Amino acid sequence: MSRFHVSISPEPDSAAPSFGSHLNMSRHNKYSVLLPTYNERDNLPIITWLLAKTFKEHGLDYEIIIIDDNSPDGTLEVAKQLQRVYGESHVVLRPRAGKLGLGTAYVHGIQNATGNFVIIMDADMSHHPKAIPAFISKQKERDYDIVTGTRYTSGGGVYGWDLRRKLTSRGANFIADLLLNPGVSDLTGSFRLYKKDVLHQIINATVSKGYVFQMEMMVRAKQFGFSVAEVPITFVDRVYGESKLGASEIVGYLKGLWTLVTSV
Repeated sequence: MSRFHVSISPEPDSAAPSFGSHLNMSRHNKYSVLLPTYNERDNLPIITWLLAKTFKEHGLDYEIIIIDDNSPDGTLEVAKQLQRVYGESHVVLRPRAGKLGLGTAYVHGIQNATGNFVIIMDADMSHHPKAIPAFISKQKERDYDIVTGTRYTSGGGVYGWDLRRKLTSRGANFIADLLLNPGVSDLTGSFRLYKKDVLHQIINATVSKGYVFQMEMMVRAKQFGFSVAEVPITFVDRVYGESKLGASEIVGYLKGLWTLVTSV
């Protein structure tokens, strides 16, 4: 019998009561944050500070695993400085020789993760760490295998995108939902909390590349019967650096979607 189930929580509110007292009850859990980076030298110090602040305020054990793909802007050098500031137990560097893809970056990160939960998110501050306590709280409600952030339900939203980008994202989700029926409202999102062993199993079965990779992981989650909950998030377009989404990525998405539809 399938365990696949989706539940939605309200978006975390800065005015709401702190999650700290609830989260401190499970100090034995450790959260490994995977941050694949490419040309993120300006964003990395800020997102690292926000992550460390969030985990410390809620008394949570954590590590931030930075997987840099030989960024020409010196991201790795910045990461080394951050490691000296926060310590090797909290900032773990696992650089690679070049751009080898998001999926392999996650595999590389998981192999080095010591936590029993893994958080994946963007390093460009599109995903705010303030939502992480809500993810953790939601996971504990019914021991969910996965908690995914969603922009497309009550309490969620997108800021900083032009109309073309919004239509592209909405269209991508609509087409994928129509063809694949994955059971989640934001199939292309990339802010998620996984049980480590669950993420490992899903990634081992995932074959897509690029932006389709995140989508296939949710399809595989349903296929394997994993339980999934959703938390509304606010996605904010990057402040520093350039978006990596272009025409070639959109074409690649459509090709990958068709391959996924015909193979699942």
